[in-house]
Amino acid sequence: MSTCRQALLLSSSNCHGYTLLEFAKQEICNFLKKNNVSELIFVPYAQNDFNGYTAKIKEVIDPWGFTVTGLHTYPDAANAVNSAKAIFVGGGNTFLLLSRLYEKGLVSIIRKKVDEGSLAYIGSSAGTNVATKSIHTTNDMPIIYPPTFDAIGIVPFNINPHYIDKVENEKHKGETRDQRINEYMEMEHAAPVLGLREGAMLQVDGASLMLKGVAGAVLFKKGGCKEQFQAETDVSFLLN
Repeated sequence: MSTCRQALLLSSSNCHGYTLLEFAKQEICNFLKKNNVSELIFVPYAQNDFNGYTAKIKEVIDPWGFTVTGLHTYPDAANAVNSAKAIFVGGGNTFLLLSRLYEKGLVSIIRKKVDEGSLAYIGSSAGTNVATKSIHTTNDMPIIYPPTFDAIGIVPFNINPHYIDKVENEKHKGETRDQRINEYMEMEHAAPVLGLREGAMLQVDGASLMLKGVAGAVLFKKGGCKEQFQAETDVSFLLN
């Protein structure tokens, strides 16, 4: 893995007991300041109301001392990302997001710039999914077909955002999240999956990977292996 990569990958923008992005405010501010960022391009492609979605994020982040601008307002998205110091890729539908990123030729641009260390990447939910090896472990419905499930690959494993543990004696008898993830793990092409609980996030700092936030995560590996991690744990081994 590149020793230059800078990324902050959130399970979601919302967490119970907090307002929008409030639980991640300190980490986002520190991350942007560390990378000398004052202007942040927001990528609203996972939803259809680009203006409305961008306005919500701008209303939260601008008062923190950063200027948010929607990528959709630029005449050339590729040029805008090429010139940017940081982007925030928001959540919504992962299939729609990845399709639009490929359609606009942004996947390879983002991958290259993050790998070089010239672009700091923030992702949330679907924006975190597309930062991984593939989108095989998204929770979203496949409402559109992207050219491939292969994603940007900032990290070499998969993430399951919004991960929830099985509730004992629950009346609902549908598949649990663990069952769905283990179905993926049975596939020959399966990569390790990190289930990020609500309020959890990962910070990529070159060859370092830290689990941060107000919640932990669960790692799924082949053979039914499952390992729990608490916030503020170094999980850099996942980058190898």
